[in-house]
Parts: sequence; structure tokens; C-alpha cells
Amino acid sequence: MKDIFSELYHSFINLLMKVPFCYLRIVVMKLFLHRLGRHTFWGRSVEVRSPYRIEVGSHTAINKRVLLDGRGGPLIIGNCVDIAQEVNVWTLQHDYNSPSYQSVGAGVTIDDYAWIASRATILPGVHIGRGAVVASCAVVTKDVPPLAIVAGVPARVIGQRKDVMDYKLGKRYIF
Repeated sequence: MKDIFSELYHSFINLLMKVPFCYLRIVVMKLFLHRLGRHTFWGRSVEVRSPYRIEVGSHTAINKRVLLDGRGGPLIIGNCVDIAQEVNVWTLQHDYNSPSYQSVGAGVTIDDYAWIASRATILPGVHIGRGAVVASCAVVTKDVPPLAIVAGVPARVIGQRKDVMDYKLGKRYIF
């Protein structure tokens, strides 16, 4: 019975996140997230799992069709973070060595000014450092140092970003 209520709860939130009005999506996230900063943009069709374990800072942009999973531990997203469309951030996965295919999880932290490009995947237990850039389609399996640029599967450091970040994201649009 608990699983039915949990599924209905998540379905209700994710249905509301498809509504084409940005301000309504912000209100929904303020109600359900553990913490939500000011001036945060939420794109359409963001899927949120266990929102009560997710914290999002101020001036952050979370674009359309992003999946944020808080089931395996806290998911903490800092200030001025840009999460591009179709990014998956996981805190729970299956243990492929388990004879019963058990779930294992660990929290994910994305520090201020990080940029997660389109279709990147971040796996449980990862810490993305301040100002780091995760390239499109990268699969992040290990911690990313501050200001590092990572790409590939699995993601590896390919460059360094200059520490000149002074921008604010999260502009609100009607849709």
C-alpha cells in the first residue's frame, strides 16, 4: 500500500511539472523540495524523485526533461548552477554484484557555478566541484575537482576553466 501512495505522490508532482507556466512549477518545487533558493528557473517536464531530499540554491537553472533523484541520499545543488536539458542526476542504482540485485545509493553534491551540459549523467556518490564543467553526454562516475572540465564515458579531465565566474542564472520566463 505504501508503494501505491508513493507512486501517486511522485506522479502528481511530475504531472504538475509539465504545466506550461514557470511560476506554477516554482510554487510546486517550493512546496515539495527540502530547500529551494530564490530566482531559480525550472524547465518543463523535470522529473523529481524523493523531492524532500533535494536542495537547490539560488540563481540556478534546471532545464527541461532533467531527472533529479533524491532516493539514495541527499541531492544538493548549489547557487548559480546550470543544468542543461535531459541531464540525469542519480543517487540510487542497482548493485550489479549483488545476487539479489539490491539497490545502493549515495548523495550527490553539485557546487556553485557548475555547468552540467546536455544529456550528461551523474552517478551516485559524486561531488562536482565549484565551477566545474561536465561536457555533453559525459557519464560522471567519480568526483570532479573545482574548475575542471570533464568529458567522455567515463568522464575524465580534459581542461581547466578560468575562475572568473560572476554571473547569476535562473531568469524566469512565463513558460
